[in-house]
This record gives sequence, C-alpha cells and structure tokens, in this order.
Amino acid sequence: MNISKCDLAAKRCKPCERGIPPLDRQEIDRLLKGIGGWELSGVELVKTFQFKNYYETMAFVNATAWVSHREDHHPDLEVGYKQCRVRYTTHAIGGLSENDFICAAKIDALILPLGS
Repeated sequence: MNISKCDLAAKRCKPCERGIPPLDRQEIDRLLKGIGGWELSGVELVKTFQFKNYYETMAFVNATAWVSHREDHHPDLEVGYKQCRVRYTTHAIGGLSENDFICAAKIDALILPLGS
C-alpha cells in the first residue's frame, strides 16, 4: 500500500527505544516513494534545499528547528549561504524509523504544498 506525503505529514512521531528494529529495505522503499526528492544515503534520509539568499535559508532552518522540537525528532543540518542539507536517521535504533519519514514530509511541507 502506497503512502503519500500528506499521510506522513499528518502523523506524529513516536518515541523509539533501543531494541526496536530499524525499517527493512522494502518498507524504506515504500515510504521513500511518498516523499519525493529525498534520497537514501546509508542509514540516512537526505535532501538539500536551495534558497534565494541567506535570510530564506535561516528562516527554513528556524522552521525546521520548530518542527523538530514539536516532534522530538531532530535532523542533522548543514547550513550554507543559500542551501541547507537535512539528514534524518533514528540514532537510538541505528537506522531509519517511520519518524524519519514523518519529519521529512513535514519539512517538505514548509516549502511545498502537501499535494506535490
């Protein structure tokens, strides 16, 4: 069953504890289809966002921090003058969880309409 960006963005993150297995490749591929533009890099979801200027970049970084705080699931951010690279993984389980995909969809919603 396919899942959309809207479906993922509507969900809330759940705490992950050690001992919970990371998602398997089949589930990762299914969820990845729902968040176009994100790539799998090892055990991370990665996307680079481009902006017109530093101000827009920092506004995005601050909005991402707000989403991360609300979900209690925090990405690694690499910030440059006109870009921000976002990397999600669930450190507690050593791989990807549904939380990573939920947050990726929420971050995309900061930029793109949910129907995209």
